[in-house]
Amino acid sequence: DYVSEMKQVLDERRSSHCVRLEIQDQASPEMLAFLKRGLDVDTDSVYSLPAPLDFSAFMRLADRPGFDHLKYENWPPVSSPDFPPGVPLFDVIANQDVLLQHPYESFDPVVQLIQAAAEDPDVLAIKQILYRTSRNSPIVAALLRAAERGKHVSVVVELKARFDEARNIEWARQLEHAGAQVVYGVRGLKTHAKVCIIVRREPQGIQRYVHFGTGNYNEQTAKIYSDVSLLTSNPNLGADAITFFNSITGYSQPHGYREIASAPLGLRDKLLAMIRAETGFANEGRKARILAKVNSLVDPELIDASQAGVDIKLNVRGICCLRPGVKGTSDRIEVTSIIDRFLEHARIIYFQHGGDHRVFISSADWMPRNLDRRIELLVPVEDVKCRDRLIQMLEVYFSDQVKARRLLSTGLYRKAKSTADAIRSQQVLYDQARQTLTQSEQHRRTTFETYEAS
Repeated sequence: DYVSEMKQVLDERRSSHCVRLEIQDQASPEMLAFLKRGLDVDTDSVYSLPAPLDFSAFMRLADRPGFDHLKYENWPPVSSPDFPPGVPLFDVIANQDVLLQHPYESFDPVVQLIQAAAEDPDVLAIKQILYRTSRNSPIVAALLRAAERGKHVSVVVELKARFDEARNIEWARQLEHAGAQVVYGVRGLKTHAKVCIIVRREPQGIQRYVHFGTGNYNEQTAKIYSDVSLLTSNPNLGADAITFFNSITGYSQPHGYREIASAPLGLRDKLLAMIRAETGFANEGRKARILAKVNSLVDPELIDASQAGVDIKLNVRGICCLRPGVKGTSDRIEVTSIIDRFLEHARIIYFQHGGDHRVFISSADWMPRNLDRRIELLVPVEDVKCRDRLIQMLEVYFSDQVKARRLLSTGLYRKAKSTADAIRSQQVLYDQARQTLTQSEQHRRTTFETYEAS
């Protein structure tokens, strides 16, 4: 039994052999020798590092009262103007795709949509993947209520989510007890995709509402991680989401999709095809350009394909194995990294495509582990308003002169030259979100609504 095996692994962690010893570089030789003997660690497994060693311990300092002059200015998430007060969420999403930009815009609509689905008598089913959730997750609570109310609830719970295994086992147990169908993913693969499908009975027939995200279903990390959410009732995306979910829960073999691509069977091929198409447009003298934002770039095939004579800008927060600026090879590629108050976590890819503009959001980084050993999603954003907003968001990131570091051909990073009017991308994105909400509220206040006699 998979759950029993995971529980055994967690129990063994408490008394298993020490993997490595991290120790402050100023520790005395006597202390180091004592720890090596006591923990049975050989010299090759000792990592001597400058203090401090455990940065997570400093998280508690941020919540301490006082010392306000040492803290960031408060940037509370703003409400999305696409969800006017009093208008049911299903009505909004039925009429238009909605893009949410976290943490500048609140994650609440995603939580509220699942909560509404749990209570709505017309909702027949909820299908969702849970990778990492909060300790007292309102989303899991909503899924429990939906199952108890007799709705068909199917949940893929990834038990191998590092450091969240115990919590996910507990959520899975509670969901099963409430009557939900719980699946623990596909053998040999980690399920990392972020998708929720709501199947609703409506006068015109069965309607699917889908949430695709780049981040986890965790309302707490949604306040400090920079991610995007797409809420849609697009029939093609809804059909693809059901096909994807059925394949990973074992109801059918993987089939071709209309719009999306998934790892490990087709996501890399889709990206390679799009990069090669962009190269073709460039060779024909047509518009060709690639902008991409990912957390890591390691995959050799994508790196090789990217060095094909197209203007490319990459925003890679962490590991990047591509060397930009190498003459004759990657001299048309620019790589930047942004480290700021919010963790850059979104994956957004833009292809100019001869002027046809193709934009995708994804759960996957460009690494072999994501593309070969995980279940991931690549989702096209076709709504013009949402698509243009993502392109503008990428442009803002590449204009950053305050928190950006540019990767040189030597492998070193150089801080961008800052000026008095320099752009700090996260500040700009937050200000834009506030300004858009303010304009929307002003428009609503000046709009007259006529009531007609019944």
